[in-house]
Order: sequence, then structure tokens, then C-alpha cells
Amino acid sequence: MYAGVSAVFCQQVKWSCTAKLIDGNQALLSFKATMMPGWHIYSIQQKDGGPLKTSITIISSDQYVLVGKLVEPKPLTKWDGGFGMQVLYFEKEVVFQQKIKLSAKDVTVKGEIEYMTCDDHQCLPPATESFSVPIQLKQPNNQTSNLTSPFLRAGIF
Repeated sequence: MYAGVSAVFCQQVKWSCTAKLIDGNQALLSFKATMMPGWHIYSIQQKDGGPLKTSITIISSDQYVLVGKLVEPKPLTKWDGGFGMQVLYFEKEVVFQQKIKLSAKDVTVKGEIEYMTCDDHQCLPPATESFSVPIQLKQPNNQTSNLTSPFLRAGIF
């Protein structure tokens, strides 16, 4: 007789990406991370030598240009003895935003989000999520991304 063992992977961070027209031919991309209780991710400003900072890479296109830099709210700060340094992080939920200027009527913005998630006892290996956000200049509502993580497609969170 065999005993079956199954492991359920529980994703500690769920990402959603949206685009909203804000001024003529400009749009605001929003990258929202929702963390499970007790887990956190790191700021885009996290210094090297410690945990992996969150990075959002938007693939270049002749259909849009980035306007300014990626912005985030003020992160929490604490001394982390495991890393031996101050860390900048977010708990529960955070929204990163990037303005873009569109040069076409129908655009799809693609890229990747790389991040590391930890709790008070452990850190998981860095993860990467791909995103694809369609934007139309005359959109009636916000556009929402399709994340291509196999865990998100399977509905695991």
C-alpha cells in the first residue's frame, strides 16, 4: 500500500496590473502586490547586499515611452539582523506606479516583476511574474492585466 503525499504551494504575493488613461495620450500603470498576512516584499529602493529589491521591467516599444520613474509609497523600515542591514519593505498591500506616453491607439505593455518575499522566519527564492496590459486610447474603463504565472492561472493564492 502506498501513501500519497501532496504538497500545495501557497503563493504569498498576488499581483495585479492595471492601466488608466490620465491625460490625453498618457496612461498610469499600477502594479498592485497583495501579501498574505505575515509576509512582505522589499522596496524598489532597497540597497544591495541584502534582500532582493522589487524590480519592474517594462519592455521597450515604439508604441509608448516611460514618463518619469517608477514610484512607490513610503516603505516601512527596520533593522534586519539576518541581512545585517536596514531593510525597506511593504506589508499587506502596495501599489507601484509608472506613467507612460502612448504613440499608438491600441497598445499592449509587457514586462516582468521580480521580487523576494519573506516573513519573520524565512525568505523564499526570488520570483518573477510576467504581465501584459492592453491599453486603448478611448477606453471606457480601466484595463486589467493578464499575469502569466502558472500559479495565478491555476487560481492558487
